[in-house]
Amino acid sequence: MPRAVSGAGARDLTELVRPLERALVLGDTAQATAMVEQALDAGSDPVAVLSGLLAPIQRRIGERWQRGEWSVAQEHIATGVSVAVTECVAQRVRQWYPVTRGRTVVGCPEREWHALPALMVGTALRRQGWEVTYLGAATPAERLSSHLQKLDPVAVAVSTSLAGGLPHARRFIEAATTVGVPVIAGGAAFGPDDARARALGATAWAASPQEAFALLERLPTTVDPVEPLPAEPLAEQRALELTHHRLVERVTQRWRPDAAEVVSGPWQSTDAESDLASVLHDCVEQPLRTLQGALITGDDRLVREVADWARTVLVERRIDDGAFADLGAELAAVLDDLPLAWSLLERHWAA
Repeated sequence: MPRAVSGAGARDLTELVRPLERALVLGDTAQATAMVEQALDAGSDPVAVLSGLLAPIQRRIGERWQRGEWSVAQEHIATGVSVAVTECVAQRVRQWYPVTRGRTVVGCPEREWHALPALMVGTALRRQGWEVTYLGAATPAERLSSHLQKLDPVAVAVSTSLAGGLPHARRFIEAATTVGVPVIAGGAAFGPDDARARALGATAWAASPQEAFALLERLPTTVDPVEPLPAEPLAEQRALELTHHRLVERVTQRWRPDAAEVVSGPWQSTDAESDLASVLHDCVEQPLRTLQGALITGDDRLVREVADWARTVLVERRIDDGAFADLGAELAAVLDDLPLAWSLLERHWAA
């Protein structure tokens, strides 16, 4: 049976912030799920638990990694606990709330492995009575197409956290709209407004599960297939995709920042050299992936965002700021036959 939200339950959420964050820090899945189950039993709304409690804590965990306070392993352990907590909430939602509305399909496009936001959105939609088919992380557009033919959903919700997933989000949108299904786009990669979602052909953009609820009520029954993307940016995006691994290898062979101080310093990691190698690889890979998203959305902000991210990651690990400028130069050097991508990098990397 549905549970009403009580005032006591709402207060419990405030009291849970510190202990729940501590459980995620320690990787204590049993303690984290027990606390959330107690809050739900006390009357807390599942959507409030996810969006008002767990999501902000998860964001802070990502910020700790970005600042160099946590290793990759620590961040993955905490995220694993968050996934377990969300699955616990999802199980309660399925038990307590009946399906009263049509079916939606929720998932992440290919190359998008950050499935937690999509799981939260799917759980929140199920709480509102929607039947939800959750596809999870890194779903190829072909797999989505096969599900759409069988399920005939009211809408598809696509979640993308990293800008490198935007080309595959476009393929998700193409697959859905080809059969007339409207698409709601969301996630950090789509930015603070609907510009990128609209550029990729999404029917609507939602900044939160609450916005997705309202949008689902207003979506058209059917939509036309998306218009083709502009030819020249699309050609460069596809060239970057095809040559991505070769370009990453070329940059990493030439860009070797001096990180001796980091490895010997107070950075909290049991294996600092391995973690740092992963971080430096991301600093090469993410800009090249992000350029693909910038090309097909026409949103220059993506390049500035990934540049700010790379600079922060390097500086917080005590790597000299000159390494950031050197990275930009090496990235530009491998883009000499891609004039649009080269121009985006030159105009926005150091800005």
